[in-house]
Amino acid sequence: MKFPERVYTEKEVKTARELVKNGYKHVLTVEGSPKFKQKVNQALELVKTAGYYEFLRTYIRQIKEIDGITQLRETEAGMWANKFAVENPVDAASLLIQKAHHMQEYIEGELYYGGNAEKRSVEKRIHFLEVLKEKSQDENVKKECARLLQMWADSSIAF
Repeated sequence: MKFPERVYTEKEVKTARELVKNGYKHVLTVEGSPKFKQKVNQALELVKTAGYYEFLRTYIRQIKEIDGITQLRETEAGMWANKFAVENPVDAASLLIQKAHHMQEYIEGELYYGGNAEKRSVEKRIHFLEVLKEKSQDENVKKECARLLQMWADSSIAF
């Protein structure tokens, strides 16, 4: 069984769900300018450091540079990102995990949008930053994780 090109119809979502349940992993691709690819690859190294790479490539198959608003493209199992979203590799890595969690809920048929879903995905992002801070050997990464965690704690958005 092949992963569907689109994940939109009930049949396509069901196929994707079955494949993921059976251990399917995407070959993650990055499309964009050389600088964009470099920044995304730095973020992906941090995702690997935290032990989340297999999770990410379970749900995301492509990260594509765009000029518009950064967004998860559920029907494509991909993420569109602008250059600003990947400028800070630590923050970008946490965003990738947040969007992968969002995609997980979409494939599993859960309510993946709205207040409670947003709360869950932000919690996953915060947890990722905590894990990365603990596992990284790089003091600059640890400091950036701490800074971002404090920012989330100070934010009225943090749950």
